[in-house]
Amino acid sequence: MGKTLDKDSLGKIAPKLAELTTNTLFGDLWQREALTFRERSLITVSALVAMNKYEQLRWHINFARENGLTEEDIVEVFTHLAFYVGWPSAVTALQTLNDGDE
Repeated sequence: MGKTLDKDSLGKIAPKLAELTTNTLFGDLWQREALTFRERSLITVSALVAMNKYEQLRWHINFARENGLTEEDIVEVFTHLAFYVGWPSAVTALQTLNDGDE
């Protein structure tokens, strides 16, 4: 797997996408009050596992921790997802979680 683009790298490559990410995604969507940051992280992590987007999952696992998810919460999400999105996806997500701890 390659390196995930950080905000600065994304801004150099695709300034408009970086602007939309900052202003629309995190500045608007994530700030809506209908869901907590924790709930949004649960949804986002689940969606990334379901779509096999493990590069983005690495960053969102750390963001989920900042938003109040514990290691046990994240493992439970991946275990639950095994039956909905497939065993290999859940196991790869667990490996991604484990890789981030090293």
